[in-house]
Amino acid sequence: MKLTSEVLKIDPVQVENRVARFVSDYVAQVEAPGVVIGISGGIDSATSAAICAKAIGGARVLGVNMPEAETRNDEDIQEAQLVADMFGIRLEIVDISEMIKTFLENVPALDLKDHLASGNAKARMRVVVLYYYANRTKRLVVGSSDKSEVMLGYFTKWGDYCADISPLADLYKSQVRQLAVHLKLPAKLVEKSPTPNLWPGQTAEEELGLGYDQLDLMLFGLEHFMTVEEVARDVALPVEVVKRVEKRWLGSEHKRRLPLSVKLSYRSVGHDLRLPHHI
Repeated sequence: MKLTSEVLKIDPVQVENRVARFVSDYVAQVEAPGVVIGISGGIDSATSAAICAKAIGGARVLGVNMPEAETRNDEDIQEAQLVADMFGIRLEIVDISEMIKTFLENVPALDLKDHLASGNAKARMRVVVLYYYANRTKRLVVGSSDKSEVMLGYFTKWGDYCADISPLADLYKSQVRQLAVHLKLPAKLVEKSPTPNLWPGQTAEEELGLGYDQLDLMLFGLEHFMTVEEVARDVALPVEVVKRVEKRWLGSEHKRRLPLSVKLSYRSVGHDLRLPHHI
């Protein structure tokens, strides 16, 4: 196998149908009246929201945009509203600035220089808001993480990857872009630099050190059991760079798993106690 852009091409019609069917089937199985999804104004959340609206109807999708003082961007809010309007989704704007401020001011260990700890608190606060809406409306929470982020562990544990279903988690970022274009999402939204929006000026590609086009090819090769040397040859990058990506993938496995527990009984949760997949 040769790693070129061709290996990441999808049939967007088929993918849309399969993902939409996954969403509609699961919502029907658990008899939920609808879903709640955070719509940030970025490509992943917009694509997830669009697919959900196509799957179960926009009226059953509740979008929540959660700006906060440190990273507020009015253009993101406008683009989130534009996507919501395109697909008949009601969008709630919930400013979480005071929630975050109150939380941080009441933590004795607060260190404002630790951007990561404060940023992760923001991501988890957003999930608290989404699940509050889900509890109030009996809906499911839909996540927006893509496969690139999930494999790299580029998410907050118990934060942005925390959801009941995650429709895009088996699509690399470059494949999500293809799907977004197919869904006719605004070009400006599709082309903007992805960011978790945890602190000012943060961009995913700068933080990861590589563009998603390169990262996706590397991850695809590693997923398909290519050696780091083979991947490095095909993407024309040093072996050390590919090893760094592989190390990040393997080292973040704990973020993708439920809490570990010791096995003490006949059948144990998280080990060999499995319920039917539809429950």
